[in-house]
Amino acid sequence: MAEGEWARYWQPELLPGIDLLRARYVRHTFPRHSHEGYVFATITGGVEEVGLPGGVVHAGPGTVVMINPEVPHSARAGTPEGWVYSTLYPSAQVVAEIAEETTTIRGTAGFAETDVVDHQAARLIREVHRAAEEGNALAADSVLRIMVARMLRHYGSTLPTREPRTSGARDAARARALLEERMDDPPTLQVLAAELGTSPFALLRAFRNSYGMPPHAWLTDARVRRARRLLDLGTAPAQTAVAVGFADQPHLNRHFTRIVGVPPGAYQRGRGVGRAR
Repeated sequence: MAEGEWARYWQPELLPGIDLLRARYVRHTFPRHSHEGYVFATITGGVEEVGLPGGVVHAGPGTVVMINPEVPHSARAGTPEGWVYSTLYPSAQVVAEIAEETTTIRGTAGFAETDVVDHQAARLIREVHRAAEEGNALAADSVLRIMVARMLRHYGSTLPTREPRTSGARDAARARALLEERMDDPPTLQVLAAELGTSPFALLRAFRNSYGMPPHAWLTDARVRRARRLLDLGTAPAQTAVAVGFADQPHLNRHFTRIVGVPPGAYQRGRGVGRAR
């Protein structure tokens, strides 16, 4: 990390459905990527510039950034001094349970707004971190649920269902499935398009329209996701790198750190890999 940067990414031992990240970044940039679960982040210092499908958000202190599952986004410093923030990553299952118990939302709950100035919600996010760091799992779990319920009540709605797929979207979905199968030895764009009976540029456009990023960027993100699962199982970073198709451990380290925010070893320690759960 650059001078002045620090980060802690971890999962409290008694809260398996939630990950936490508290960090200060100055030169670090997150490339376009997505999450399987939700993101709730509050900035406590500086400005974070978040690139989303609807445009760029400049989030400062008191702002809460909300990102739905599988929404591609990027992030970087919005000012020379960088940004400091506390982030919660609850799983889709945790948010679905809270929505079912506390709202009338049916279907998949989500948020149409991506950033809101909500000082109370920002305070609750910080309180979840504080309680978790103190080892108070009861308080962390309680405040997390209060915070998510508040966000759903004030800003939540049912996410729209996907429109019927065009032929381009079907090609993109098939390309994604092929890349998942051949993650350790992916084909070129030209070979992939030929297998699907389309042209490289048509596939490139269709893939970007469906998943918010080109196939090579999506593949890097998918590799990091699979690497996280292997690291959670206790697989060594060097073995993980080969298993997901990275050239070597430094290659994994570079992309993993850019997308997750911490290196693989720090991720394993923060997730409690190797300790008795």
